[in-house]
Formats: sequence, structure tokens, C-alpha cells
Amino acid sequence: VQLQASGGGLVQPGGSLRLSCAASGFTLDDYAISWFRQAPGNEREGVGCISGSDDTTAYADSVKGRFTISRDNAKNTVYLQMNSLKPEDTAVYYCGADTSGDCLWEYDYMGQGTQVTVSS
Repeated sequence: VQLQASGGGLVQPGGSLRLSCAASGFTLDDYAISWFRQAPGNEREGVGCISGSDDTTAYADSVKGRFTISRDNAKNTVYLQMNSLKPEDTAVYYCGADTSGDCLWEYDYMGQGTQVTVSS
């Protein structure tokens, strides 16, 4: 069972990135998938989540309207589309899978993260 976040990089303020969360060893269909981020010196915070039951999404206030989560079951992958990026979005981003299927900002599995840096 493995989760892998990818797609991070360096982007200018106002730019966009799409992160991917790919699973191996299990299918993501019924899992709630949450994206978290952690900046140096800060606690890990939840960014967004997509439920496993009906693909309901939830977002932190700081990213609402800028970030979008989607799921591609055929590719066993969940995406985090990030638009209008700000320097304060700089962090390591992780994805976590919750077997409950509900967006509880918890996880049973979490993979290594991907670095996102927003800077001019």
C-alpha cells in the first residue's frame, strides 16, 4: 500500500500547479483523500479533501476558490489543481487516504510529499 504525491515545483506568484496523488496496492475509489501541507516552522494543515462516498469536496478557507480537488478513478489518482498561487502557499504537500471515506482531515495512509515553492 503506497501513496505518492508529485507535481510540485517552483512557480511565480499568480501561477498554477497541478499535484497528483497516485496509489499503488489499493484503489482510491472509496477512500477520502485529503491534501495537507507543512511549511517550515508550521504545523501540518489540511488544504482540501474529496470524500470517497460521493466526491464531496471541502477546502480550507485560505485556499477556497483557488484550489480544486478532483479524482480520476481510471488512473487511481487524485489531483489538486492550484491556481493564483501565493508565496504563503509554499510548503511540502502531502496526500493522505482515509478508509472511512469521509472528509475528517485524518488519514490511514500517507506518502512522501512534494515541495511547492511560490516565489518570484
